[in-house]
Amino acid sequence: MSSIQIARFIISFSWLYHGIFPKLVHIAPLEKVMTASLGLSNELSYLVTKSAGVGEVIFGVLFFVFYRNKVIVLLNIIGLTGLLGFVALMQPHLLVEAFNPVTTNIALIGFSLILLLELKNESDNVNNKESV
Repeated sequence: MSSIQIARFIISFSWLYHGIFPKLVHIAPLEKVMTASLGLSNELSYLVTKSAGVGEVIFGVLFFVFYRNKVIVLLNIIGLTGLLGFVALMQPHLLVEAFNPVTTNIALIGFSLILLLELKNESDNVNNKESV
């Protein structure tokens, strides 16, 4: 399996997993803490969390299908950076917890950068062959 496919599967899996299990199947306590930090009512917090889960599942599927599109990979990096910034602003104590968003998001951003580099190298190799 190529590094492109490894990055594709890991990034897609992460979005799908984080959308399905801690938001759609069962709202994880940390998800409740995050939405509560926005000052939302319990009902609205529930809807925001469920909506975020649906959004993450949709993005995970889109990423899986369109992983070769530079824009989708850049959106992934922007989204992960934004989510990390949100945690840093709203619940900074979570940044030092076990299995925190720093380690998760930075690793996924790293896979995204590897994916961008590998796709560029692949494109460069195709262009070099065409010019010969």
